[in-house]
Amino acid sequence: MTEASSPSSRPHDSFHVFDTTLRDGAQREGINLTVADKLTIARHLDEFGVGFIEGGWPGANPRDTEFFARAAAELDLQHAQLVAFGATRRAGGRAADDPQLAALVDSGAPVVTLVAKSHDRHVELALRTTLDENLEMIRDSVAYLRSRDRRVFIDCEHFFDGYKANPGYAVEVVRTAHQAGADVVVLCDTNGGMLPGGVREIVAEVLALTGARLGIHAQDDTGCAVANTLAAVDAGATHVQCTANGYGERVGNANLFPVVGALEIKYDRRVLPAGKLAEMTRISHAVAEVVNLAPSTHQPYVGFSAFAHKAGLHASAIKVDPDLYQHIDPELVGNTMRMLVSDMAGRASVELKGRELGYDLSTDRDLVGRVVARVKEQENLGYTYEAADASFELLLRDEVKGRRERFFRLESWRTISEQGPDGRPGNEATVKLWAKGERRIATGEGNGPVDALDRALRTALERIYPQLAKLELVDYKVRILEGQHGTGSKTRVLIESSDGTATWSTVGVADNVIAASWRALEDAYAYGLLRAGVEPEAEAEAG
Repeated sequence: MTEASSPSSRPHDSFHVFDTTLRDGAQREGINLTVADKLTIARHLDEFGVGFIEGGWPGANPRDTEFFARAAAELDLQHAQLVAFGATRRAGGRAADDPQLAALVDSGAPVVTLVAKSHDRHVELALRTTLDENLEMIRDSVAYLRSRDRRVFIDCEHFFDGYKANPGYAVEVVRTAHQAGADVVVLCDTNGGMLPGGVREIVAEVLALTGARLGIHAQDDTGCAVANTLAAVDAGATHVQCTANGYGERVGNANLFPVVGALEIKYDRRVLPAGKLAEMTRISHAVAEVVNLAPSTHQPYVGFSAFAHKAGLHASAIKVDPDLYQHIDPELVGNTMRMLVSDMAGRASVELKGRELGYDLSTDRDLVGRVVARVKEQENLGYTYEAADASFELLLRDEVKGRRERFFRLESWRTISEQGPDGRPGNEATVKLWAKGERRIATGEGNGPVDALDRALRTALERIYPQLAKLELVDYKVRILEGQHGTGSKTRVLIESSDGTATWSTVGVADNVIAASWRALEDAYAYGLLRAGVEPEAEAEAG
């Protein structure tokens, strides 16, 4: 673990990117981090280049105590310093005798963040002490930690609400912490109720009154945490506290990635080591995997849809110049532009999507017209290609080649679902097909009719196409499309498949879920074999 060093010896100390995913982010509903999870996330954050990683509250939480103990032996941080979180000493005691402060020192973290009360009502009702004693608790705690060679940051809890209620006392808390030796005093919008204009005004006033180095910690209850963080920077704050992907209690914290993206690109402020901004999308998704939450597809900068274009008007402009409908080059943050093909697509959308997939359609207007017409026709039936690139590429190949190319021709399939005398369900499927001039009949059993159908299809084809051994279905989604027939409404199935190195999505639509699943399965197998370099047959003729 990185040892403590003087502020002047650390790069980028003029501006701090402080991450609290491991503590505040872990308070999100649905997140439960193990020590191993926290160590993994810390490595990702360090690789991204944040300056500080708040690891938790040693002494108050056994898991956090273990984290700091293991971090000392297992983490080799290149850019970040670990931060231990705790509270000021108890009322009426001495910092030198406080076991919680001793645990912070024992954690080995070179930096300590102490939460302090800055709202007078919280001092009197929660701490049950006097306003003067609260100031002494801050002064004594900071001085003690400084005497133990720890750098100290103070989080002023409920600062903005406290400032509105009693500005004189809230400012005195900041002044006391600063004069006691705190390197940064962080103004916390703990309830998340502030708006950018108010944050900017108050931060500027506190800075002028105290001269302290100020930071900002914003919750997202008004949807303004990122905006509030940047407003604080506009007013002079030089320390921002964030969490990866905005994880945090209630609706979350200021999202690390939009904050850093704005600072680096919009403010032209170098807050990360050189070259690290391009790692943003990968790091965002890696952290999401560790916490076992699907990455937000519409997250700014790093979301899968952040640079996705669907409207034909947009595509026409992007064809001329991508900057016309994109605020930055997505490669700056490690993301990519995507063209979505849908019933809103025009010629430009199809041309750009074709180029993305490796097909130059710019010289064949008739071909582009046919593809556009096919897409609109299919989406009118319920298909969606914006979520099924593989199915669209198969459609595009058919039009480019002028014929349907597949790897087998279906004769028939059927499924049987039954329940035995013990109440346990059984599912069986039979597939009859032709491939490479050979008629194949195979049966499969599965957890449901679709699983049985997949197993039967695999059994029928694996001897002829051994490449299918690597194919795995990794996700399956069903949607009942709006209609007038109740249980007879059309069904759309999306299947995500993988060959161990890449994933792709296919779509099927039919009057029942099994038929729709078959169509999505057929495309999934065809695309997987194309990726494996297998040459398809024209209509997979029967022998």
